[in-house]
Amino acid sequence: MQAWLCENPVGVDALTWQTLPTPQPGPGQVLIAIHAASMNFPDILIVQNKYQMKPPLPFVPGSEYAGVVEALGEGVTHLQVGQRVACLSGTGGFGTHTVATAALCMPLPDAMSFEDAAAFIMTYATSHHALIDRAQLKAGETLLVLGAAGGVGTAAIQIAKAVGAKVIAAASSDEKCALCREIGADATINYSTENLREALKTLTEGKGPDVIYDPVGGDLAEPAFRSIAWRGRYLVVGFASGPIPALPWNLALLKGASLVGVFWGDFARREPKANAAMLQELAQWYLQGKIKPVIDRVMPMSELMAAYAHMGSRGVRGKLVLTN
Repeated sequence: MQAWLCENPVGVDALTWQTLPTPQPGPGQVLIAIHAASMNFPDILIVQNKYQMKPPLPFVPGSEYAGVVEALGEGVTHLQVGQRVACLSGTGGFGTHTVATAALCMPLPDAMSFEDAAAFIMTYATSHHALIDRAQLKAGETLLVLGAAGGVGTAAIQIAKAVGAKVIAAASSDEKCALCREIGADATINYSTENLREALKTLTEGKGPDVIYDPVGGDLAEPAFRSIAWRGRYLVVGFASGPIPALPWNLALLKGASLVGVFWGDFARREPKANAAMLQELAQWYLQGKIKPVIDRVMPMSELMAAYAHMGSRGVRGKLVLTN
């Protein structure tokens, strides 16, 4: 097998493409021939030693991928050799093969391409867990999505529309706002040129959004929270902008609002049956045409460095996918 190896997590430039022994699956594991892998924000942090998970060295980055099962480890009964699967294991995706825990593998419908499958689990599972489980978003409510043109943002727009909510998408350029409208957003705010609070006041007739989905953090958090509706739910999804905001707690009191943490990875670990049911529902929504990953571009696995540079430029709309 071949893979991009991280022997020293000092940044992307330290990764090298190497020929390695093809691993064999142990108990509860499967060997997967990788057809496609997507790039997520943690894939940048992990090779910089800035992510909360710090895998033993050396490791192959690439948290999310799709491919075909080539071998089964002892005790694996729910998968078969030759079966198409997607997996989110945290590492291993940026190569031709990897060994993954079988319980983390999602069997794929025949109609789902490897490219879509590689861009599916992290963004849609995170957004479904956030909106449906944690926020209890209901039909007729208004959702504000910050960073709406990114991977989790585009997934959040589609999921919210699938349950009948009104969606206001906020992004950093007119082009990104246009993409959000194309995939179903009812209204958009370019927060590079518009005042977020004033725009929300106009779009919600002074009421504010019922739910705020925030994977960005930073300077947008406080003005967004100040705009939230009575009994609103503010979803803390991530901090793509870098800084972790510090909010005045009186804002939650004044609005009767909730600050709600979203940690899909631990939800999947602690509540595996609920997570499996959620993934099954998402797969059905995909087959029904309600959701579909927005893919910025598909690049060869050999162009990983260029993919990292594009991801780091904040110019990605949806997901970046690499293929073997």
